[in-house]
Amino acid sequence: MGNNNSNDKSNQTDKIKMSEEKMDAVATGEVDEKLYSRQLYVMGHEAQRRMMASSALLFGLSGLGAEVAKNCILAGISSITLCDPSPPNSFDLCGNFYLDPAHLSNPSSPSRAELCREKLAELNHYVTVKTAEVPSLTMNHRDEILSLIDGKVSVVIVTVPLVQSLVIAMNERCRQVGACFIHSVVTGVFSKAFCDFGPAFVVTDKDGEEPHQSQVESIIPDNPATVKVLEDQGRHGLETGDYVTFSRVKGLDGALDTSKEYKVISTGPYTFELDGVDLSSCMTPGTQGYITQVKKPVTVSFQSYQEALENPEELMMSDFAKFDRPQLLHLFYKALDVFMDGHGGELPHPGNQQEGEEMVALCKSLDKGEIFNNAKSEILLKHFASGSRAVLSPMCAAMGGIVGQEVLKACSGKFMPIKGFFYFDADESLPDELLPAEEVVPTGTSRYDSQIAVFGKSLQEQMLKQRMFLVGAGAIGCEMLKNWALMGVGCSEEGHIHVTDMDRIEKSNLSRQFLFRSHHIDHFKSTCAAEAAMGMNPDMKITSYQEKVAADTEHIFGDDFYDKLTGVCTALDNVEARLYVDQKCLFYRLPMLESGTLGTKGNTQVVVPHLTENYGATRDPPEKSIPVCTLKNFPNQIQHTLQWARDYFAGIFTQNAEDVNSYLSAPDFAKKLEAQQNTKMDTLKSIQSTLVDDRPRSFEDCVVWSRLKFEELFVNQIHQLLHNFPEDQVTSNGTKFWSGSKRCPKPLAFDINAVCEDAAMRNHFDFIVAAANLRASMYGIKGRTDEEYFVNVLKNVMVPDFTPKEGVKIAANDAETENDPNPVDNADNEADEILKNLPKPSELAGFKLNPIEFDKDIDEHMRFVTACSNLRAMNYSIPTEDNHRSRAIAGKIIPAIATTTALVTGLVCLELYKIVGSPRKELKADAYKNAFVNLATPFITLSEPMPPAKTKAVIKGKEWEWTAWDSIDVNKGDITLAELMEYFKTEYNLEISMLSHGVSILYSFFANKKKVEERMPMPMSKIITGITKKDFPPNQLFIILELIANDLETDEEVEIPYVKFRFR
Repeated sequence: MGNNNSNDKSNQTDKIKMSEEKMDAVATGEVDEKLYSRQLYVMGHEAQRRMMASSALLFGLSGLGAEVAKNCILAGISSITLCDPSPPNSFDLCGNFYLDPAHLSNPSSPSRAELCREKLAELNHYVTVKTAEVPSLTMNHRDEILSLIDGKVSVVIVTVPLVQSLVIAMNERCRQVGACFIHSVVTGVFSKAFCDFGPAFVVTDKDGEEPHQSQVESIIPDNPATVKVLEDQGRHGLETGDYVTFSRVKGLDGALDTSKEYKVISTGPYTFELDGVDLSSCMTPGTQGYITQVKKPVTVSFQSYQEALENPEELMMSDFAKFDRPQLLHLFYKALDVFMDGHGGELPHPGNQQEGEEMVALCKSLDKGEIFNNAKSEILLKHFASGSRAVLSPMCAAMGGIVGQEVLKACSGKFMPIKGFFYFDADESLPDELLPAEEVVPTGTSRYDSQIAVFGKSLQEQMLKQRMFLVGAGAIGCEMLKNWALMGVGCSEEGHIHVTDMDRIEKSNLSRQFLFRSHHIDHFKSTCAAEAAMGMNPDMKITSYQEKVAADTEHIFGDDFYDKLTGVCTALDNVEARLYVDQKCLFYRLPMLESGTLGTKGNTQVVVPHLTENYGATRDPPEKSIPVCTLKNFPNQIQHTLQWARDYFAGIFTQNAEDVNSYLSAPDFAKKLEAQQNTKMDTLKSIQSTLVDDRPRSFEDCVVWSRLKFEELFVNQIHQLLHNFPEDQVTSNGTKFWSGSKRCPKPLAFDINAVCEDAAMRNHFDFIVAAANLRASMYGIKGRTDEEYFVNVLKNVMVPDFTPKEGVKIAANDAETENDPNPVDNADNEADEILKNLPKPSELAGFKLNPIEFDKDIDEHMRFVTACSNLRAMNYSIPTEDNHRSRAIAGKIIPAIATTTALVTGLVCLELYKIVGSPRKELKADAYKNAFVNLATPFITLSEPMPPAKTKAVIKGKEWEWTAWDSIDVNKGDITLAELMEYFKTEYNLEISMLSHGVSILYSFFANKKKVEERMPMPMSKIITGITKKDFPPNQLFIILELIANDLETDEEVEIPYVKFRFR
């Protein structure tokens, strides 16, 4: 017995060692930062390299398998082997975007794996996509299947229903070779996922959040040492047991070791103690340093599939309104396993009552916890059985995102995996009662057989007739169009899809916008996405636009456009555009499907007329801006120096060039300048410098200019600041001026070979090279980057000594900045003198500068901004950042990964089923679901949307509760003002006291009587065009009128919604 235990421990140690060796493998190739740009801000370089050294073995290429494969290939794992010998069937066509009906009619059709391999391989040329051959995925060929699972495989994924004994054998084989194991299936609107990553899986980053960072206000020399952080920088965010490091701390007699990790005992939101650290012997407290959390790896133990089947440790929740659902679905799937064992591995057939009853009997026999005990559970089970063969695109997309991320966790060790089983369903979309067999029976040839099996033929007919407007064709837009193509949205003569996006395709899009390929780069997203969607379903009726959806495109997207729609779906990346679309949906009473992602986090919101609040009903607080004085003189974070560097880039390379071009080309330049008194002198001085004083004639001049700019920005300006505010300066209340968030700067000494300690970058050299080349580009001069040339030129640059200027006023805070009138004596005379001495535009005919707009994806631009930011950070002893991190902050890049995108679009399309209409069921608000997800932790929660806020009004003695969805609709044609007022008297018992359209008052009780008499017999449209002097666009059907009205009997003002006046 003892020997057996010893062997077991030895085997377990070997497996852990094998797993660690795989995880520590480093890809030989470098990470393609252009391709994986947005994903790298989710996964990081180390995790990406581990993924690039990992291989996956995927069993099953129906809908879910195709989604998982797509997401893993886009993410950039090293290789994936597809194993599925089955030919395609009609159920696959609703979930697998690379299969079509033609594959069904071919009796010698290749397997699903072979049909998908080539198209999947096109997604990412860095990933090797192979197929593995076995005769069948059954116990008859168990040994052949298990032989594919060897020590080279990082993770094995099973995405089709297999008999339980085979799944257990595959899982055990994975444990033997040290591979992670994932089993997931989609059966109609029900699904499950299971993960077993072994007895000791190391997670390097359990949540994916950036390490908490804060700034030291003080470190009290005590036992234990107590740390207080600057409150204006936010809470420290640490928990007891966390570890931190310190940098750039002043004081404490140098006793704080910056290379050491310190354990924390949290004592409040702004204070913590250093566990076991005695600094009581130090004479001075610590000040002004930086604190950074150290994220520690954690080791996680998993149950095997067999263990979890009988005694699951935990079942992950996704919807707290269905608290008992995970346990119930665990029972359902166990019953399904038994059913398959008794039917040769086959699933129940749609609408087969006998098989449904058999499933009920199986559940009752397996129900040890007595949870299958009511009629509602029995109906749910029968729905489950009837739809078990169905492969629905939205479910495959949602689970494909979840499972795809689990594969990436297995490959990279980043983020916390699902422990054991996860169950997810969307039973709210199902009819209350089972549909008759003739309504759900599959044809065997239709690409919509899966949807018909679950929802019936009537819903499918409605789906084909949908007329949807998709705003955005990026990552979410691509996934949405793919889902709609498989669902049949807009795929009849009555249906249509409109998609618009102004953007063109860039290389960084290709890692998550899967409808695009490298040959699409620089083409319009909307056009390429529409073509790809039609390739998946040629019946789709789709029109693509390259227009912004905004007030200035209402001649395209106007009343006549929205009037024909059945719904709107947003796939946008900014709140302003979402709010505009939201207002349109309110006005036209259209459902709106909204979603967004931020790395592994995602959210969805379904907006249903009259049932839910609209998108704009609740808003996030605005983003905090950086105070001006902080940017100009007192930065304390890298975000401050990066914003300063971006502003400087815009001023020196964009604005200066535009000012010169305006001077040279605008005949009325001087007149326009007079209207800009606050900036007039700065503009003229920049023109004089750019066009005359510092105009380069050669690239060498650009290098000299760059060197002198370095001196001005990082040496002289700091000397001047310290001249105004010396290091030992004390404020009027006796505190040190340079304390708290104000960090005392120091000038830099130029050194072309200098390397910063944090980011290990040659910022001095990079600044000179980038600035010189950008300057040259602005003047049309050819640049160069060879170091030897720069070294030789810089040797001969004469840099003047600095002399502080007297009388220079520097604002010490924002209040002083705002109160500074910035007076300039004799400013007009000086401006006239500069203008007079500038060369006349006629003398420079044909001369024009090239303004350079900052682009975060252009390396030369980022080289300048990063170097400029880091040099200023070094002035103020702020930790520097590398180019990759600086690009994210300066470019305000939104981290993105294909898995989250797939998940949120799947969830949105599940809501589309409900909007189109569940057969034989009237849906209430609680049937709809908003979602918030975080695949890193992992966390998924669904919740009922909030109802719209109500306003009470009394009309003709009856109470009316109206919401933002309501309006008073007047469809009487272009009636006169008198007729409109009479209409409100007779219809609503209201007397109008004021009537307006936009900012124009059309009628008021206090207006000039003669003008009122003139307008009374005029049609409403004529009154409005007469006031605004603008004609209505030919496609406008409605006019929005706002009014104040009083009850005719009580004379009390009645609060009512706006008037939707149809004049055409």
